[in-house]
Parts: sequence; structure tokens; C-alpha cells
Amino acid sequence: MTFKTKEEYVAEYLREGILSGRFPRGSRLKQAEVAQHLNLSITPVREAFRILEAEGYVLNITHRGVVVAPFDAGATREITELRILLESRLVSAALHNMSPGDIAQLKRIERDFERAIAKADRPQVRALNYRFHSFLYSLARQPQTLHFVQVLWAKYPFDVIHAIRGRPGRAAREHARIVKAMAAGNEKAALAALRSHIAAGWEELDGHLKRKPRKSP
Repeated sequence: MTFKTKEEYVAEYLREGILSGRFPRGSRLKQAEVAQHLNLSITPVREAFRILEAEGYVLNITHRGVVVAPFDAGATREITELRILLESRLVSAALHNMSPGDIAQLKRIERDFERAIAKADRPQVRALNYRFHSFLYSLARQPQTLHFVQVLWAKYPFDVIHAIRGRPGRAAREHARIVKAMAAGNEKAALAALRSHIAAGWEELDGHLKRKPRKSP
């Protein structure tokens, strides 16, 4: 993936970090630390924070600074339905734009995902799950639709889903079905595999949240 500006690069780095759990929900993000880690000045980091605040990934709280936004469990069903609608649109467009090299790259990301699962490297598993979807959807060349998908992702608890026992392995098998259909140029199968993948994640999350004991008031 290529970036037009430094702030876009920083914003993408932080999105992946938030969705992978490297920057936990509710944790504080410091401009100076991010800038130092990426060997950049403060300016693109500050602009990236503004981008992510507009998308809903972070909140700017008085006396606390910038913190990673929590997810809204009550809105997750609606978000899932919107994800299926918009991500299906991106997969359809990507299918018509993909080159053999793009398919090869998608397969490489998926192999890395499976290796991370085998090593039980949870942060890397979550990061590679993000890269899989992000790379696939970037091939659609529909930046406005992708922007709205990224806004939905800000509110979706990928970090919780991938902590569910056995979920990463099941996600890998679902990814493989998507890749197989894309490589074959089978749009109907690709869409069915994508929708099944998103729905399966929601069903497992819903069951997990219902079983989780509620904290006493």
C-alpha cells in the first residue's frame, strides 16, 4: 500500500495498532512517542491524530489527551450489517481490478497470518488480519467506500473477537475460501465467503458477550 502523505502513513500505522490491540482501548497515545518510534516530526503525527479522531478511532479528552476510543457493544449488530454491505461492494470491485501479483500478495499475507496463529502471536495475528482486509479492499480503488469501512472498523471489537478461543484458526480458513474464490474469478463465491466470514465473527462475538459475566454496578 502506498501513501500520498506522511500523515496518511501515520494514520494507517495507528489504525492497525488499534485494531490489532497493540494500542489497547482506553490507552493514551502520545504524539512525541509515536513520532520518535516512526522517526518523524510531530506535525504529521498531530495531523494523523486529527484524521483518526474524525474517523472515531481516538478521542481527545480534556486533561487526558488523545486516547483510543472504546467500542460500542450495543451497536455491533448494526455495524456488522453495514460492514457486509460495504465490504461486499469493495470485494466485487477488487475482483475486477486484481492482477496475478495482487493475488500472490494476498496469499502471502494469508500465509503469514497462519504462521502467526501457529506461533500463538496474538498481536501479529490481529495485525495480519487487518492487513489482509485492508490490502484486499484497497484493490477496489474506491477510496470513499473504503473510508466508510474504516470508520466502521473503528467501532468494531476485532481485538475481542480474536481473543476468543479458536477464532483465529477459523478466520484463517474463512480467509482461504475468500482467496480461493478471488483467484478463480468467482464473484458469487467470493461474496458468499466474505459475508459468511463477517457473519461468523459477529455470531462468535455475540455469544462471547452474552456469556461474559456483567460487572456489578
